[in-house]
Amino acid sequence: MVAETPGEPAVGRVQAAIRHKLSEALEPSRLDIVDDSARHAGHAGARPEGESHFIVEIASAQFAGLSRVARQRLVYGVLEDELRTDVHALALKTVTPEEDAAG
Repeated sequence: MVAETPGEPAVGRVQAAIRHKLSEALEPSRLDIVDDSARHAGHAGARPEGESHFIVEIASAQFAGLSRVARQRLVYGVLEDELRTDVHALALKTVTPEEDAAG
């Protein structure tokens, strides 16, 4: 496990890689990542060590003018390696900072 910052809960290697790659590529104003793997233990695609199912909410100005599908494709492109190897499922909420502020 890798601790992100002192006082924060420890996160695993895959979650840390997701955060790093999305932060670098999309410069989000908000990025929330939840490892939802425990809910899927024993299901197809679940890894015994976890870190296979994630919920990601991201607000980025780079989503402006893009459809929901185009936004998701952008995120999938950034996380291509993780989706090919470690991540079985990725639930996304992609918004612009303005959409995020409006709720």
